[in-house]
Amino acid sequence: MKLIKYIRDIQDFPTPGIIFKDITPLLGDRTAFAKACQELVALVGDQQIDKVVGVESRGFFFGGVLAEKLNVGFVPVRKPGKLPYKTASQSYALEYGTDTLEIHEDAIQPGDKVLVHDDVLATGGTAAAVVKLIEALGGEVVQCNFLIELSFLSGREKLQGHAIAAAITY
Repeated sequence: MKLIKYIRDIQDFPTPGIIFKDITPLLGDRTAFAKACQELVALVGDQQIDKVVGVESRGFFFGGVLAEKLNVGFVPVRKPGKLPYKTASQSYALEYGTDTLEIHEDAIQPGDKVLVHDDVLATGGTAAAVVKLIEALGGEVVQCNFLIELSFLSGREKLQGHAIAAAITY
């Protein structure tokens, strides 16, 4: 089964000039969703992981499943004002603007081995911000894991020194 056939392009979303990769057809098909989960777990291999960090919001779809399958904790990284406890924050640039992400300041303990998961690696700004948050809290990012990588946007460059894996590459 080719997962790519479950990804549709949406022109000019969220802003003109952007071709958005819509994963909702994949999420809505139980066989494709299960296959994507299997592939994302396989990308981790036998690496030791203590926590999966999922990035708001589409990183939550698979991040929680990955944590359950790897038998580790799940940590959400969210936009400002969404987490109820004390947070650390990091601002970043993305292909169509800027944003900020937050994590609970006690979510990552020094020495935690962390798998970062998000749905798409585009320019790398979001993932790089998450890596900075984790490392500032003393965690070690073992791998950055994505459902989709848009290689033509060179996001890997912002994640140099970190292992990167994607189930689908454009």
